[in-house]
Amino acid sequence: MESIKVVSPSSVANVSCGFDILGICLDHTGDEMLIKKSKTPGLRILKINGADISTKIEKNVAGIAAKSYLKKYPSKFGFEIEIIKKVSVGSGLGSSASSAVAAVYGINYLLERNIKKIDLINHAVVGETYASGQAHADNIAPTMFGGFTLVRDLSSLDILKLPYPNDIYITIIHPEIEIKTSMVREITNKKISMNKVIKQTANLGGLISGLYSNNYELISRCLVDEIVEEYRAKLIPDYYLLKESAIKNGALGCGISGSGPSIFSMSKGKETALKVKIGFEEIFSNNKIKFKTFISKINNEGVKVIERWFIRV
Repeated sequence: MESIKVVSPSSVANVSCGFDILGICLDHTGDEMLIKKSKTPGLRILKINGADISTKIEKNVAGIAAKSYLKKYPSKFGFEIEIIKKVSVGSGLGSSASSAVAAVYGINYLLERNIKKIDLINHAVVGETYASGQAHADNIAPTMFGGFTLVRDLSSLDILKLPYPNDIYITIIHPEIEIKTSMVREITNKKISMNKVIKQTANLGGLISGLYSNNYELISRCLVDEIVEEYRAKLIPDYYLLKESAIKNGALGCGISGSGPSIFSMSKGKETALKVKIGFEEIFSNNKIKFKTFISKINNEGVKVIERWFIRV
């Protein structure tokens, strides 16, 4: 029977002014998933490396997403899954989206069905909803399509890939503490003033205009979060010190990646991105919390199959 290895990238969601709708696909790391087609019907998660999460289908993001796909597109074959978690759970870098996308994309690939990526989105979102408590695709979309994405409307699958300057680099610092998306959403204020909505909308429109026109000054002015940063920043050690450091070192902007605790900055050019990284490390080296840093280009491809092999049975 046929087996494949899928790589499903990490991502930055929200991108400051695009709460629940903007996302960036990272080129640094991603979950790996081995999926084997089996003559025995059913769905089985055999092993998970890199994270202490359940292999039960109904309690695993990848399993739930795959089950949703197979409910709509039944198959006489079964599937055996092994997950290598390289995107840390609760990191704010799209860990659940990475697994959910890998599962539905990989199974669809093995079945050789002519189903487009856009039509796989809702099944991946079912898995993401289990993890976060709400349906949103700001991590799912960039992981699936690559690039810089805008979810204009999830219900109608109106998802756009935005242009972006080629010399944009993302710097990430990941304090090794876990923040659950579902918990963070609970502490976020559900009532937002009209003034903040107007500012956030203006920043979103300005950012998109800046991406289209390669206007770095406009991009920089618009990377501001009026909606959730003030609530989520309280959960991240030294957040405002790190943000101030990034701006001083030349970053276009800096904010919380998804629900955190990871922080992203966007820079023009690799040299500036490296300065931001060093600044992050200097600040956090005084903290007892372990952390990781890296820089990344934007991955314009998204999820993909990197190996495929056949075993005679």
